[in-house]
Amino acid sequence: MNNLAWGLQMTALGMGLVFGLLALLWALLTLVLKFDREPAAVEETAESLANTPPPVPAGMDSALVAAIVAAVLQHKAQARREAAPTARTTWPGSQLYASRWVAAGRARQTRAWTRGR
Repeated sequence: MNNLAWGLQMTALGMGLVFGLLALLWALLTLVLKFDREPAAVEETAESLANTPPPVPAGMDSALVAAIVAAVLQHKAQARREAAPTARTTWPGSQLYASRWVAAGRARQTRAWTRGR
């Protein structure tokens, strides 16, 4: 019975030490986060946004800027669809004896990505 009491005492002491240090670490991190906050961002009201013109480079028509933005977004979407074949590490068909799990993963990787609806 003496060994059991000593074992329980050591267990309680060890667990108390571990959880005490965890609580101390938690308090320390909370304190650091309290003093290390970024300054609050200035919120712009809808009126101030409505009164400012959109940023357009000097001498460019806003329709031209809109066309350039649309072209860049279309190019970015097209390049994303072509990423799977260019990022391949092995030639298709070179690993013929792969498991079904690997084959299913490979099929998902080589299929063209489409934007979710």
